[in-house]
Amino acid sequence: MPKHQSNTGLIIALIVIGLWVLSIINLMTWQVNLQNPVLYLMILIQMHLYTGLFITAHDAMHGTVSPNPTLNNFIGQVCTALYAGFPFSKLYDKHHKHHRHVHTELDPDYHEGNFVTWYISFIKEYLSWWQLVLMALIYNVLKLWVAEVNLILFWVLPSLLSTLQLFYFGTWLPHHGEHSNKHQSGTQKKNHLFAFFGCYFFGYHYEHHDSPGTPWWKLWKLKH
Repeated sequence: MPKHQSNTGLIIALIVIGLWVLSIINLMTWQVNLQNPVLYLMILIQMHLYTGLFITAHDAMHGTVSPNPTLNNFIGQVCTALYAGFPFSKLYDKHHKHHRHVHTELDPDYHEGNFVTWYISFIKEYLSWWQLVLMALIYNVLKLWVAEVNLILFWVLPSLLSTLQLFYFGTWLPHHGEHSNKHQSGTQKKNHLFAFFGCYFFGYHYEHHDSPGTPWWKLWKLKH
């Protein structure tokens, strides 16, 4: 259980969710012009907000969103549902299994292979066929009211790019290769600006494994 008892984590979680909601609503009605460089910036911003949803859910897995367990888990489920229809309980179990068995054959996040094969294994581990059916159904319903190009550019593409962002900074970068420390994990060099925009300080990954009860927005304080 987290040591903190404030509602700061909840406020930050609601800000992340609110920004994602406001962004996705506005982008669904945006006039797409492929020659407009702002379009590509908005795709990256939306990708970052998608990653923020997952990082918030990740904090909920460690009980740091709210000291109220029911509210904490509810926020986690909202974030995983908005991200890609994931069941929070399944992600919770797998993530804690990763912490218990990091870099072993029992670690659901670990794979002995190159970046591409590991990424494919990572996606297959977490994505189920019924999620694909659900997302396809939602997509086809939404396109009755939203231009398909907006759905592809601002809903589908950013979420896919976000999986790469999360995988690269949260799995591949810290866990590939061999490590001699107790958490079998690497970490980024100290650069708070890059760490935030990279993956909400999640690249400070040894620090996360060393203090899993520290929320993402405090993780930078552990970097010495």
